[in-house]
Amino acid sequence: MKKIIATSLILFSILAMATSQDPAVFRAREILDKVSEKTRSYKTIKADFTFTLDNLQAQVTDSHDGSILIKGDKFKIDLMGVETFNNGNTMWMFMRDVNEVNISDPEMMEDDLLNPATIFTIYEEGFRYIHAGESTIKGKTVDIIDLFPDKRNQPYTRIKLYIYRDSLQFAKIEQIGRDGTNYIIDINKMETNLTVDDSTFSFDASKHPGVEVVDLR
Repeated sequence: MKKIIATSLILFSILAMATSQDPAVFRAREILDKVSEKTRSYKTIKADFTFTLDNLQAQVTDSHDGSILIKGDKFKIDLMGVETFNNGNTMWMFMRDVNEVNISDPEMMEDDLLNPATIFTIYEEGFRYIHAGESTIKGKTVDIIDLFPDKRNQPYTRIKLYIYRDSLQFAKIEQIGRDGTNYIIDINKMETNLTVDDSTFSFDASKHPGVEVVDLR
């Protein structure tokens, strides 16, 4: 029994060593480390993006433009007529068309893969990764990195990151769904280290007369 255990440990060590020395894995890790270091150095991130839902089975594609502003664990996102505010303690979802705001705890969004607070650091835990090649977006070279979830019960098979080689910023993020539904975020413009007051991340009901408040906490 001891020999079997010892042999298994040796085989595991060899496999782990071979994986760590895989050039594609090493290259991916090298890029992600640099991206992580640079992203975490930003005081704020502001990005304009296009969010696309691509249902391959139904042959339906739906795209919407949006914007996101991030400062630490705070964020504000505007997409599809909904403004979401998160000041780190409370989250508000304001639906402009019906003049209604839902209030909830930020924890409700923690398991959301496309959580705005973590979208630019999504790769840092819970994934294996590999450098999947390079391409060109807007005339610039991008490195493509595939992320594979450690938990196999996820509704997606992998996430593809497209990272500009010169700036180490995201160009595109794709979530490849198991059911044939893919979610794509194309980053159209990104600005960093803007001066942003913390009040930006809280919903101000006084600016929306007659707003209906629904507290879900």
